[in-house]
Amino acid sequence: MVDCLSCGACCACFRVDFSVCETLDAGGSVPQGLAVALTPNIWRMRGTDHAPPRCAALTGKIGVRVACGIYEWRPSPCHELVSGSPTCQRARLHHGLTRLN
Repeated sequence: MVDCLSCGACCACFRVDFSVCETLDAGGSVPQGLAVALTPNIWRMRGTDHAPPRCAALTGKIGVRVACGIYEWRPSPCHELVSGSPTCQRARLHHGLTRLN
C-alpha cells in the first residue's frame, strides 16, 4: 500500500460530494468554510469542482509530501477511498505517479 502522506493524488482528482449532515452546522464535522452547498442536502469540498480539481484542505505537493488540513473531520467519501484501490490507482496515473503493485 502507498503512504497517502506522500501521494495526495485523490485529493486533486475527484469531486467530493457529501450530505449536509456531515457539515459542522448540521451536527457533523466538516467545517462550512471548506465546503459549498450544491443543493439544500448535498455539499461539496471547496476546490474539488475546479479545473484542475484540488481540495481546499490539501496542503503540499502531489507525489512528494501532502497533508489534509481536516483529516480528522474529513467527509465520508474521503474515508471510503481505499489506498491501492482502482480509484486510487486512477488518481495516481492521472498525476503521472507510478501504479501500485
